[in-house]
Amino acid sequence: MPRDTMVPPPILPITPYPDPDAMLESLIAEANLDTTDREQIHKAATKLVQRLRTEGEPGLMEVFLSEYGLSTEEGVALMCLAEALLRVPDDVTIDDLIEDKIAPGKWSEHLGKSSSPLVNASTWALMFTGRVLDERDTRPLKALRGAV
Repeated sequence: MPRDTMVPPPILPITPYPDPDAMLESLIAEANLDTTDREQIHKAATKLVQRLRTEGEPGLMEVFLSEYGLSTEEGVALMCLAEALLRVPDDVTIDDLIEDKIAPGKWSEHLGKSSSPLVNASTWALMFTGRVLDERDTRPLKALRGAV
């Protein structure tokens, strides 16, 4: 076999997921918390959630997710892309996946809608990437597509 030939990755054995209820019971038993410990944990968690809800402005991720939530086709495409990129074994598949998820998006509908300049810049980049990858586009971007 020539040295420049890619060797396919070995197939990983698939094991069934453990029963979540049994796993939770096991973890609870292992933690061995008494009532006082549970009350302290509950109070600390409640304070943390209340502080997070009342303090501070939303971070970049929250602003991005408010623009590209799972209620939008583009948000679903980004989520699928992010999740799939964790599992993709090779560059060709990655490129095909990016094209499949980004090219058909209606990114221009999100342009300028966010209060965040970074989210708007991301929108512009996604819109531009979608146009470059769209093979139906015959305008000058076709030349750029060839260069990429």
